Formats: sequence, structure tokens, C-alpha cells
Amino acid sequence: MNQIHDLRNFISVLEQAGQLARINKPVNLVHELANVAAAVQRQGRGAVLFERPSTADWPVFAGAVGSPTLAALALGCTVSQITGTMSRALDPEMGIPPRRMTTAAWQENCITGDDVDVRRLPIPTHGLHDGGPFITGGITIAKDPVSGRGNLSYNRMQVLGPRTFGFNVNEWRHVMQFYRAQERKGEPLEIAIAIGVDPAISIAAGARYEDDELRIAGAIRGEGVPVCKGRTVNIDVPAQAEIVIEGHLPPRERRAEGPLAEFHGYYGELWESPVLMVTAVSHRTNPIFQTIIPGHDEHIYIGNVLPREPLLLRFVRQVSQNVTGLHIPPYGNGFAAIVQVAKSNPGEPKNLTLAAFTAHVNIKKVIVVDPDVNIYDPADVLWALTNRVDWSRDFFTIPGAQGHEMDPTADKRGVHTKIGIDATYKPERRDYGERIRYPDVNLSEYLETGD
Repeated sequence: MNQIHDLRNFISVLEQAGQLARINKPVNLVHELANVAAAVQRQGRGAVLFERPSTADWPVFAGAVGSPTLAALALGCTVSQITGTMSRALDPEMGIPPRRMTTAAWQENCITGDDVDVRRLPIPTHGLHDGGPFITGGITIAKDPVSGRGNLSYNRMQVLGPRTFGFNVNEWRHVMQFYRAQERKGEPLEIAIAIGVDPAISIAAGARYEDDELRIAGAIRGEGVPVCKGRTVNIDVPAQAEIVIEGHLPPRERRAEGPLAEFHGYYGELWESPVLMVTAVSHRTNPIFQTIIPGHDEHIYIGNVLPREPLLLRFVRQVSQNVTGLHIPPYGNGFAAIVQVAKSNPGEPKNLTLAAFTAHVNIKKVIVVDPDVNIYDPADVLWALTNRVDWSRDFFTIPGAQGHEMDPTADKRGVHTKIGIDATYKPERRDYGERIRYPDVNLSEYLETGD
């Protein structure tokens, strides 16, 4: 497999693997682009490159890491190796620090001061009820004002003016901790936004990590990520980024931003959020803008699947070494987990379910299946639920448990009922033997092709 080092190289890898759809027809940045990108992903056609968005001079790329197949290509592994690869990359001992460079690809063009107008960027308005154009695929880069360590994260950013974004940030995020430290001093927090990056950086930014997430990207690639200092901020920015936006969050300034399609499948609320004041926009010549379709598979995959599967797998394997796989499916919005086990005890599925609930507060539904069930195929999981679950005795609930505050089934503090389902085969009740299986064959040996 080709070594990936930037977005352009990754796009080539996707194309070689038949996982890239190129759209030459002009598409509207308001709703149409997101509709098409979601349809491409829903139909299993991979990621998508819009080469001629209407009212925009730059192409727009979407859906980089929206499925196990795409994630495996981004990580340079097979689908079955994704969780193990992420587990190693998330291990702090495996982290590789970034490499400082004196020049960067994004320095080819730079606009500063009053000449900046972010409304010229091809920022889509994605969902039907979104409050306007939002940057969703940009990587926020900040620096701890106390320790000096770097940090990557995702923050939705709504265009509020030519040099102003609404900058949404959860209370528990590291960047909010940095911002509050600056607010206490009455000083702004410097921010850089990298758009169009090596997917290893995109994946790293979705993780909760107590060090610089660029070390995760370094671990994925086996070498430090090249970085270069910003033009107007003292922040190290990935040198191969397509577009870089620089600015600062003024202390004690808030403005309403939203709504935006969210990972739980509904539109989020208006939030009184900090404001990003833009000081510079730099970009490569003929750059590629990158977006994430909010509330769709990639949004969930980066934030809920890739960084959390290794955590859950570690917890359930503490309970049983018989676990053969684990998946947090994007269609479960990060709230569900499927555990695969070659069980040796009829009580094992319940213990595994409890371990998964303990591993992460978001998990509210756990389905335990046998090794003959493909945990990445919703149809196969539904088959197990249909044919291996007696609904009078193969599930249990945990009322009054803490979950995610944004879960639509929970109260405002995230309290709701969690459920565990034992969808494993139970031959002691009724022995059906093996499932019907027809092996794959090489059809080229049987089908005649014309000249």
C-alpha cells in the first residue's frame, strides 16, 4: 500500500482502491453537496471529490473516513486490523512527536488582516435546518498556555462575518480548559484550523488524549508529522495541510451559533459560544477544501467509533479472553456496541455487556454475538437478533444509568435505561447445527467477458 502523507496522496489511494467518486457536475454548496455526499456513502461508493462546486473555485472533498473500508485504507491495514491498529496508536508509549519544518505547503498563498473574508471559502451549508455554512472538517489546533503542549480537536464553526466564526466547544474539552485559563488572565487563546489533511491527523483529532494528538498521527504513520509555525499565531500546524485559518478567541465574548445536524441524528440547539476572530487565511495553490457531513457516518466514525473501539475491547477482554471482535457501528450513533465472542459459559454475554457499559458512559445498548456473525454487517447482526434471541429471557435492562446528555432518549443529565442483548447461539435449547454458508468464488473463472 502507498504511504499516505497528505490529503492528495490519500485521494490517490482511494481512487486506486475504487473508493472515490468524482463529481464533475456543478453542485450547490447549500444542501445539494451534502445530499450527494451522503448518497455516495450510503450506496457504498466511498469518499467523494466535488471538482466543480458552484460559486466556488476550489474542489471540495467529503467522506474521508466514513466506513470500515475507508478507515482501513487511511490506517494502512485491513478492516479486521482496525481496532488493533488504533489500540497501538492510542498507547502513549507508541506516540511519535511532530517534526518542526521551516516551510510548509500551505504557505504558498497567504491573506491577512482586513483582506480576509472567510465567506469566499467553499464552506457548505449541510443539513436542511442548519443555521448557515459551517466548517465541520477542520482540525482545531491549540496549545496549553500552562504546559505548552499541543492539542487537536473538532469544533463546529459557523460563519458569522467576513473575519468571524462562532466556535462551539464543550465544557470538558481540553481547548475549553486552555481558553478558561486565558480568560482568567484576560487574554485571548490562539487557534489554528487545518483543513484538508492526512487522514491520520483527522483520526487523531477525534481521540481524547492527555498529550499532543499529533503523536497519535505519528504513531499511525510510523514517523513524526511535519509541522510549521503559523504566520500570525505561535502554533505548530501540519505542514501538508491544504488550507490554514489562524486567529484567536477573545476572552469573555460569546455569540449565538447553530443549529447544526448532530451525531445523534437530530439538529443541535443554538449555543452561546466563543468567537474566533480570524487573522490569516493561507492555502496551497489550487487547494482542496475538506468537509465532514454532520450527523452522518463519518461524523460518528471519527468521534465515536475509531477512538472508542480499542477502549471497549480492552475492557471486555479483561472479562473474557474468548472475545474475538468488537464494533461500535456508525448507525448506532456511538451509543451501541456489538461484541463477538466464542463463549464458553452461558453467563459470559451478560458479563461482557456489563464490561462494555463500564468502559464508556455513551454505550447504552450492547449486542453479543457468535464468531459466525459479521459484526460489520447490519443484516447479519439483525439475523442473529431474529434467530438467536428469545425476547422473554435473552435481554436485561439497567434503569437509571448515566449516559450522554445529548442522547434523545435520556433526560437532560443523560440518565436513562441501558439494555444488554444475548444474541448468541444456544444449542442447549434447540440444536440447529451450522448456519447455511455459500463460499465466495472467483466469478472471472465462470463468466465470459466479451472483447
